[in-house]
Amino acid sequence: MIYNITKKVLHFLLPTGKYYKLREYFVVLKQYQVQQRQKNAISRIKKKEVLNVCFFLIHESVWKYDGVYQLMLKDKRFNPIIVVCPYVVYGDETMYKTLESTYISYESKGYNIVNSYDNGVWLDVKLDLKPDIVFFTNPHDLTLPQYYIENYKDILTCYVPYNFGNTHLNKMMYNQNFHNVIWKLFAETEIHKKYSINYSDNNGRNVVVSGYPATDIYFKDKGEINFKWKSDKKELKKVIWAPHHTIDDDVSFLSFSSFLMYYNVFFELAEEYKDKIQFIFKPHPLLLNKLYSQDVWGKEKTGIYYEKWNNLENGMLVLGRYEEMFITSDAMIHDSGSFLIEYLCVNKPVLHTSRDKNVTDRMNSFGKMAYGHHYHARSVKEIRSFLEMILMGDDPLKTNREAYIKEYLVPPNGKSASENILEEIVSVLY
Repeated sequence: MIYNITKKVLHFLLPTGKYYKLREYFVVLKQYQVQQRQKNAISRIKKKEVLNVCFFLIHESVWKYDGVYQLMLKDKRFNPIIVVCPYVVYGDETMYKTLESTYISYESKGYNIVNSYDNGVWLDVKLDLKPDIVFFTNPHDLTLPQYYIENYKDILTCYVPYNFGNTHLNKMMYNQNFHNVIWKLFAETEIHKKYSINYSDNNGRNVVVSGYPATDIYFKDKGEINFKWKSDKKELKKVIWAPHHTIDDDVSFLSFSSFLMYYNVFFELAEEYKDKIQFIFKPHPLLLNKLYSQDVWGKEKTGIYYEKWNNLENGMLVLGRYEEMFITSDAMIHDSGSFLIEYLCVNKPVLHTSRDKNVTDRMNSFGKMAYGHHYHARSVKEIRSFLEMILMGDDPLKTNREAYIKEYLVPPNGKSASENILEEIVSVLY
């Protein structure tokens, strides 16, 4: 904070040219300090037989490290543990509820996991877990200060973007303090690395192209799939509706969500196609809290709406992990962020319900490319036409989509993204 205040004061006092020269000096100095701390951490870690690795998790649905965690679990050189951190944006009630539900979900599946809150005390990660490496799941100020990257300057830190980068918000996505001080930033593609080079103060010095680990499951032997839809009737097509959380009207930011345009429409479609299609309502995890606002719906109306999906004969609500849901589906309808690219990996028809005709202005070049491999709708009629196409078994974009997947979405080096990440870490530390 002091650093940011100082920048503003200097910008006000100094001529533009001198300010930017001084700023460049401070950027170089800061990067030197960051690199020295990282070198010291590497020297210290190299003396250890087993490295403690903490994965900081806030929301279950943005967990992208499963492959990395599982690989480390099988490697005697690593002791991986998941730390559930609080989500503080919407008050204490939401914070405690999210903490508990996320912890229970992962603990029930046998993960090595701890809750950062226990009997009125917040976990001191550095003291109690003594991490050598920390993986973050989010660069934004969504949790308590003790779980920010600033408290782990003497520890090696890593990050995989919580969504497959597609927006125009270049500073937010590539040039926060977080992006410039992280030890290893694992990028989705070479294009995303170029974004870091162009927009980060450190010119992408810390970026390694690994592929996106959240999509590994789509490019390998999937093994046993446990996800269950409401009905096991094979004649029913399986369609996901995944609305984004950006229901606000600030089109200069993101504002992708068309939820408020279509929330009743999908109940009508579920009734209309009840003998042909079953639907899943998969909202972005932040949509719930935004609808809770009295300026929007309030808790009662929101609760009734969400529960109605579970009461449908051919519908259900899914709030957590989604990978197996993607694999078992036949198609998806969305206006989401990361799903714009992630769902393409399963190579199935996908419809984008564009909120307005300028929606691509809020995407970067990679997002626009992915958008081009979607079907598009700006009306109920066009949504219905997409559903009819699914029922017919048609998919005119399939061939071009396959080529796009092969060129841009399959991880490099003939390995999974998770394998690339682990090998990068091992190559430096062992």
